[in-house]
Amino acid sequence: MITVDHLTKLYDDFVAVDDISFEIKKGEIVGLLGPNGAGKTTTMRILTGFLPASSGQVTINSHDVFEDPIRVKASIGYLPESAPLYQDMKVEEYLEFIADLRGLNRSQKRNRIREVVDQTGLTPRLRQEIGHLSKGYRQRVGLAQALLHNPEVLILDEPTSGLDPNQIVEIRSLIKKIGKEKTVILSTHILSEAEATCDRVLIINKGRIVASGTPEELRAHHKDKALVRVKIEGDGKGLIKKLEALDDVILVMKLDTAIEKGYSVFEIETDSNKDLRRQISQTLVNGGFALVEINREGKTLEDVFTEFTA
Repeated sequence: MITVDHLTKLYDDFVAVDDISFEIKKGEIVGLLGPNGAGKTTTMRILTGFLPASSGQVTINSHDVFEDPIRVKASIGYLPESAPLYQDMKVEEYLEFIADLRGLNRSQKRNRIREVVDQTGLTPRLRQEIGHLSKGYRQRVGLAQALLHNPEVLILDEPTSGLDPNQIVEIRSLIKKIGKEKTVILSTHILSEAEATCDRVLIINKGRIVASGTPEELRAHHKDKALVRVKIEGDGKGLIKKLEALDDVILVMKLDTAIEKGYSVFEIETDSNKDLRRQISQTLVNGGFALVEINREGKTLEDVFTEFTA
């Protein structure tokens, strides 16, 4: 469905996208995950035909983006980070305007507007001006315009940017529902969004793809390590050396940001094949430290992301 082959984008001497290649199959929801400035938006703009590439090839639905851009644009729906909305138009007027731009006839226009309005939950807001809508509903209008011509591929750039937690949950749920019928590629720097929404993740950093796979595969790739977090009373002076002396302890860190008044939290990276909670607890007791809480967990997607992009 989407094939990217040795794609590169240069701005003078700056390499925004650095020789990346990947494929996305029909019906997949794939996330481009990376820090700000990693090259996610540039990649998406090239995929949509908005930007030319310096070199490489992109095909969408068997059409070359650079040689056959009209057919490519007819088969994709695009929601940029800032949705292209006219604030003084009512929702229904705007969707009719977009339908005309897409060349839908009267019957197609009526049917598709009804379908996307139902799909995106915009029915109660049809008569409202877009400028008077909440950010969450404006994102829904942006999604509706991207879906209006019933594209096979949906490209979403930071679709939950600026939304409150409830709106984020609603938009994620909507994307998952859309993904049952269409191929979706979305960019994000929010780890929980990629984990909750995507079938597969491509981690991009400094213009290069540094890892790819399902969230489960990426976590499993780093299964050789586990984390134990302990919370104790007091400042834990001298505790790091005692914990580092234990067999199979790789690293000990005091989490200053996690300190509550009168307590300290330490993160202990260990061999994942060994559960060291008993030894750690005994070390605390023998050292006279008051243990409040101890938890063990495997590597998270956040840990994997940090390793690849730090």
